[in-house]
Amino acid sequence: MAEKTRELIVETALRLFRERGYESTTMRAIAAEAGVSVGNAYYYFRSKEQLVQAYYDRAQATHEAACREVFAAERSFAGRLGGVLREWVRISEPYHEFAVKFFKHAAEPSNPLSPFSAESAPARESAVALYREVVEGSAGRMDDELREELPELLWLLWMGVVLFWVHDNSPGCARTYRLIDRVVPLVDRLVGLSHLPGIKGVAREVIEVVHELRA
Repeated sequence: MAEKTRELIVETALRLFRERGYESTTMRAIAAEAGVSVGNAYYYFRSKEQLVQAYYDRAQATHEAACREVFAAERSFAGRLGGVLREWVRISEPYHEFAVKFFKHAAEPSNPLSPFSAESAPARESAVALYREVVEGSAGRMDDELREELPELLWLLWMGVVLFWVHDNSPGCARTYRLIDRVVPLVDRLVGLSHLPGIKGVAREVIEVVHELRA
C-alpha cells in the first residue's frame, strides 16, 4: 500500500509538472490531485526537489532496462554507445516539455536538482555504471588507462546530449538523433586510436584534465 501511494504521488507530480510547470505546482496541489493529505505527501517526499529526484531514479531504471536489448545485440563500441544514447532520447520523449521547464533549476550548480549535486549521486552513479557496461562489453581495442576513465567521460558526453535535447524543438527530437549519429562515430574513432603511440599522449592529457576537474 505504501509503495502504491508513493508511486501515485510521483505520477501525479510529474503530470502536474508537465501541465502547469514546475514552479507553479505546489505540494498542496500534488496532494489534492493524488487524493492524499498534504501531511501524507510530505511523509513520502519532503519537497518538490525530492519528487524530481524520484523521476531521475525512475528514468534511470527505465533506461537501464531498455539498454539490455542493445547490449545483447551489440558488441562494437559505436553500436553500444549509440544504442544507449538513442534509447535515452526515446524513453525521455514524454518528458521533453517538462524537462525544458525545470532545466533552469537543474542548471544551477547549488540546486539539489543539478546532475552534479550530492542528492543526484545515486542516479549519476547508476548512469556512469551503465556507460561502464558500454565500455567493458565492447570488442574494440583501446588504451587501458582511457578504458578506466571512459565511463565518466561518456557520462559527460551524455550530459551534453541532454542539454542539446532540452533545447531541441524539432519533430520527434530528430536533431538530437542526428547529433548522436554524427558524434558517436567520432568518439569511436578517437577511442579506437587511443592505443597508438601518437594518440596515447593526447589520451593521457584528457585523463589528467578529468583528474584535475575531479579534485
